[in-house]
Amino acid sequence: MRVLLDYRPALRDRSGAGEYVHELAGALAATADPDHRIELFTSSWKDRPHPQLAADAPGVAVHDRRVPVRVLNWWWHRAGVPRIERLVRGPFDVVHAAHPLLIPTVGAGVVTIHDLDFLDHPERTGAEVRRDYSPLVQKHATRADGILTSSEHSAQRIVEKLSIPREHVVVAPPGPPRWTAGGRRTPRNPLGYVLFVGTLEPRKNLGALLDAYTLLRAQGRDIPPLKVAGRAPASAAPWLRRMKEPPLAGSVDYVGYVPDADRRALFEGASLLVLPSWYEGFGLPVLEAMALGVPVVTSNRGALPEVAGDAGLLVAPDDPGAIADAIRRLLGPDGLAEACVRLGLGRAATLSWSQSAHTVWGLYADAARRHLRRRAHRR
Repeated sequence: MRVLLDYRPALRDRSGAGEYVHELAGALAATADPDHRIELFTSSWKDRPHPQLAADAPGVAVHDRRVPVRVLNWWWHRAGVPRIERLVRGPFDVVHAAHPLLIPTVGAGVVTIHDLDFLDHPERTGAEVRRDYSPLVQKHATRADGILTSSEHSAQRIVEKLSIPREHVVVAPPGPPRWTAGGRRTPRNPLGYVLFVGTLEPRKNLGALLDAYTLLRAQGRDIPPLKVAGRAPASAAPWLRRMKEPPLAGSVDYVGYVPDADRRALFEGASLLVLPSWYEGFGLPVLEAMALGVPVVTSNRGALPEVAGDAGLLVAPDDPGAIADAIRRLLGPDGLAEACVRLGLGRAATLSWSQSAHTVWGLYADAARRHLRRRAHRR
């Protein structure tokens, strides 16, 4: 079986979706049977695959085309052309899009739908997602030969919202990234910093954390500094300005996007992680924190309760007071943070990219068979 995986989300600074594609590519390569082959497709006018990709996904062919992503997506999403076989010599048994809309192909088509927040809250999305995903996802999901998602919560939402048969949706949660291998290298520092990790987009709800942190500072307690890590799109300008102005100036350190090589040190220096998102289809920073023994405060919405379980403190994302109280509790001396660390390490150990890759290979086999049945039925 020859499979082409869309690697484009991982070309730039990798958000959760990009990290998922990158780690999945390496795991698929490592778990492939002799008769299976995974290949990667990238396209961009200016971004090229990182040289480290050859080491992370050894032996995997990378088909890199200098075609602007927005141009290609417009033709693919709106006109259904060109087929991928016009850009990369096929045939492919399966072509796997890393987003909710199909890549035109003569083979089986698989899509990735991490969540449906773009349907529920289009105001929290960017222009291209709002233009294409919302009006087209229903049609593409129905036509797809298989759908991949990263949590049971998202699978149920896809089935209910898009009227997709449950057997067409496969859940393959991410495992801890390879940079967490071996666990912590330094003891946890309870006097380190409060950490936020994520793209500074509206649904990450950084404003509620800034409100909570302002409350804590106003109470005069000895609160560690707040460190904010993640790429900042244009919509994040008010948050960036707020972090530089009183009363937060000097207490909040915005460090921008942190690459893989520096992420271990970023997490190991933290007292705790706070991810107060309005919605997540998984919430990879929570898993990263748990894998390195960092206690977590996170939202009680979306898939985050599924990921954190009893290893994290769950809070309402619209209640800064509750977020502040949870931070205060994990900074306390009563052993709660240490208990969360132990539970988090246990939860992280139940997930692995190898296990998920085997699940995805099964998805590909089912999708290929479903595609052949559909094609025979149309004759």
